[in-house]
Parts: sequence; structure tokens; C-alpha cells
Amino acid sequence: MSRTALVLGANGRFGRTAANALGSAGWRVRRFDRSSGDLAAAARDADVIVNGWNLPYARWATEVPRLTAAVIEAARGAGAAVLLPGNLYVYGEDLPPVLSARTPHRAAHPLGRIRRELEAAYRGSGVKTVVLRAGDFLDTEASGNWFDRILCARIAKGKFTYPGPMDVEHAWAFLPDLGAALVRLLDRVEALPDFSDMPFDGHTLTGQDLARALERATAHPIRARTMSWLPIHLARPFWSEAKHLVEMHYLWNRPHRVDGAALEAVIGPLQRTDLDTALRRACAPLLQKVRSTQTNR
Repeated sequence: MSRTALVLGANGRFGRTAANALGSAGWRVRRFDRSSGDLAAAARDADVIVNGWNLPYARWATEVPRLTAAVIEAARGAGAAVLLPGNLYVYGEDLPPVLSARTPHRAAHPLGRIRRELEAAYRGSGVKTVVLRAGDFLDTEASGNWFDRILCARIAKGKFTYPGPMDVEHAWAFLPDLGAALVRLLDRVEALPDFSDMPFDGHTLTGQDLARALERATAHPIRARTMSWLPIHLARPFWSEAKHLVEMHYLWNRPHRVDGAALEAVIGPLQRTDLDTALRRACAPLLQKVRSTQTNR
């Protein structure tokens, strides 16, 4: 294997993480520009296509099937495997408290159905596919996810906003740890079956756990409050993303954790950055932005 990876969506959260991790591990990384590139040509001689494309929710129904078909065709033509990030949407609103590679995919809501259909297309394609599944991301950049846009948007002022009950467990994945798992998984991709579902067990935290850990990570008191969903409900008539955010509200209300046994059986013990270190790194760009603003006044 030449250890060549084509990364789609390399400017996004998962794609950036994958490209950096693979490059650091000695892989030859090609970053694909969807606006001008030829996917089939870019995939030529690649061993794996990392599909990090992440579209706004409102475009999933029309664009995800088309892009999925294009990636499958490119992978088939190149003889490449595909690795894609998996989310927890596929389990549905009645998801059990522990989510593993054996948990049935029963989602009936729109976004969950689209994800189920996407994965079913890969499963039936004959293209070797690996789904690296995880909860919400803790990123090392302010990348517009739940953590930096909502929960910790005002962390520099000691304010923490949580989108659900503070005592409900929620699954998180620190992106550098997920990237490390991705590299080790792709080093073994040739030995994997045609379709693999690999849930990643990162950090499982209640809102209370997260608030306490943020106090340690920032060395400042944290004032926690519960987010009101009313503005998002009211925005639905004129903001296309709002209805989808409401659709996924249940993930903040139902306790869940990820069982990473299937992944560990393939790659060995998972790398888990300790929570305080992960949160310090996740909060650093948010705190730095405030410091830069104050310096420039």
C-alpha cells in the first residue's frame, strides 16, 4: 500500500483533523477542492478516500445522495477504500444509553434517515468502507460547532450555556484523539471487512461534569445556565437550519455514551487526552480571541 489518502472537506473539522493526522504519520495527503477539482482524477492511485464533506443540514436531502454516489464511483474506479465520519443520528430518538457497533439503526427523523441511507449506499456498493463514529466534537480551533458557538461562546467571561438538562450524559470526542484513531485504523484497513462500523469512545459528560471541568481547565469560576430553545423555534420560518437543530434536540435530552470495544479490538487501547487538557486546548482559541480584542482596543 502506498499510503496515499485523498481528503474531501479538508478545511472542515473532521477533514482538517484527518489530513493533519495522516500527514504527521507519513501518509501522502491530497486535499480535494470540490469547487474546481475532478474527483475521479484526484482519487486515482489513492489507497483511501477520507470523506470529510459536511454540508449544512438544509442541503442534506438534495446533495448528500449525489455526493455519496460520486464518492462511491471514484473509490470504485480507483480501487480505494473509503473512511467517513459517522454520527449518532442513525440510532434515532429512542436511542439506548449505550451505543455500540451492534446497536440497531432505527432513526425515523429526516436527518437520521438520510444518514442511514448514506451508510446503506456504502454498505451495498462493494467499496470497502469504514465508518468512524463519534459524538459531538471538541475541537482545537473555533470551528463553529456546538462547543464554541453555544456552550463556551462566553467562556472568557466565565459563562457556560448548556442546551439540555445539566444531569444528562452526552458523548464527546476530542478531535486529535479521533485523528489518532483514524490513522491506526487505516494502517489496518486491508484486513477489515467490506463494511466496518467503528464507534469511538471519547468522553462521556453531563453538563455538570463539563462545567466543573471547565472551571479546572480555565482556572476561573463558571456560571452555568440552560439554553432557551425558544429563539430557535421562532426562527424556523426564516432560517432553514433551525428546524433541523430542533429535530436533533433529543440528543441533549437523552443520556447516551459510546462503547468503543469494536474499535479497540482492531487498533488496541484508544488514545484519550485527559479531559482537563482537552478542554484547555478547546477553550484556548476562544480565550485568545478575547485577549486579542482587548489588546487591539
